[in-house]
Amino acid sequence: MSSEAQYSLADFYFTDTEDPLVPPPEFGDWHKAGSWAFALFEPEMQGAVEPVMKINRGGKSRTVVNLSSYNYLGLAAHPEVIEAGKRALSKYGTGACGSPMLSGMTDLHRELEAELIKFTGHEDVMLFNSGFGGGLGTLTGVLRKGDVALLDDKCHLCLIDGVKLAKAKLQFFAHNDPQSLEDLLNKTGGRRRLIVIEGVYSMDGDTAKLPQIIEIANRHGVGIMIDEAHSILALGERGRGCAEHYGLPPSAIGLQYATFSKSFAHAGSFVAGNADLIRYLRFYINGYAFSCALPPVVVGGLLKGLELATRDNSLREKLWANVNYFRDGAESLGLNLGDSDSQVFPIIIGGDRQMLYEQCRAMNDAGLFLAPVDYPSVSEDSLRYRVAVTAAHETVDLDRALQILEDTVVKAMRDAGTLGANTAAAEAAKARREGQANAKAADSTMADWQTMAKFLLRQASAIANSSNKRARIAQLSSMAYDHFVERAHDPASAYDRLLRAYGELDLRDGVSSLMNAREKLRKDRR
Repeated sequence: MSSEAQYSLADFYFTDTEDPLVPPPEFGDWHKAGSWAFALFEPEMQGAVEPVMKINRGGKSRTVVNLSSYNYLGLAAHPEVIEAGKRALSKYGTGACGSPMLSGMTDLHRELEAELIKFTGHEDVMLFNSGFGGGLGTLTGVLRKGDVALLDDKCHLCLIDGVKLAKAKLQFFAHNDPQSLEDLLNKTGGRRRLIVIEGVYSMDGDTAKLPQIIEIANRHGVGIMIDEAHSILALGERGRGCAEHYGLPPSAIGLQYATFSKSFAHAGSFVAGNADLIRYLRFYINGYAFSCALPPVVVGGLLKGLELATRDNSLREKLWANVNYFRDGAESLGLNLGDSDSQVFPIIIGGDRQMLYEQCRAMNDAGLFLAPVDYPSVSEDSLRYRVAVTAAHETVDLDRALQILEDTVVKAMRDAGTLGANTAAAEAAKARREGQANAKAADSTMADWQTMAKFLLRQASAIANSSNKRARIAQLSSMAYDHFVERAHDPASAYDRLLRAYGELDLRDGVSSLMNAREKLRKDRR
């Protein structure tokens, strides 16, 4: 492993520079050393998002099979959608030029709200100009200091940030684990509470166990907000999302939030719920009242996209045919797709960061566009590529992608001797999807604590060489609590479990380094 591959973005989040406008110099050195890997990010799309298209990546322009874009129903370049956008542009101009509360709302926006009300089955809908901002804003609108938000521990960052901005207490339950949610509810009574989940989880592609979660929530009298960014228009007989997928009525969910950037192939988001709540939120979500409304040209395209997606089921049928085709092909190669049961697939390669970036570049050179997903977005032992299969892909596109995966990632893992373990993990995941009672998910708890142990050890070394030890230690202490200890289902045991992780890793210096950092922090606080 090259020296730059030993680190991730998490290692450079904290800085001991005296000026907040000066980034840590170590980051610049690391970025320069790893420039070949960083060139994979922010590729330039040289045309409309399509299943096969031209991109410029690292200064090289080439035609690639696109398995990275969220264009699940293939609407981004649909001629009817483009024409609808043109008509809206001609009539309404380039932008809304104002907040929806003051001057940015048009009759076109109201038409989209009305169509979404009919589509979702909820009483009212409000629109946002941002996906991230809509999720964050909705939670700041409903939560207050003293409330408790219970989030699946793989919820999107916009939901986590929304809870923090609202100053509500943030509590996590184990991913897609109804019993863990039940345990947490039993511990958090006596306060206003809200459960927050996703319909399809963005990094793992698995669908929420909604019926079980609703049953538990109803028993405790706690409402649910669901983020349907990846499930809206894709799941359900009419594309209405996760509740419809399970045959549940829209009223089973308190708030249904979804973005327009995936299946809708535009930008922005919406939230749907009962009329009294939505009316209240219009005045208490700052990101709505103090931000410009969606451009009418986008709204015009969204209306046509919604019409096409609900006219019949042909786009969803094509999507799911492609999903099944790609899954069968990828599993036949021995690739680990985790617990995905949707159009979102992780290709999990393990903890080899060097391989992650080298094979991403090799795939790109061979004509396959996939993005690397690194720590801290996912755990360090489950680095991956994320695949987005769409209705616009043809079988020949998926065959080409599978061939390139075989020639690059599969070959690299076979040469490294890790393909066997990867295949075994893939078979276990498949058994779980097929409901085999004895197929249990691997317990990743110890691996998670070991990830933190390694991170803290690297940070302890940075502290030793820092010119501003007090600032670095204070930041590290804050990070260890905010990003890790608060996620522990038993926070009181966090320190002991971290020490145990050092022992499991046989990092003898780790225990003393952690204790020394802790003692230094105590002294500096006196």
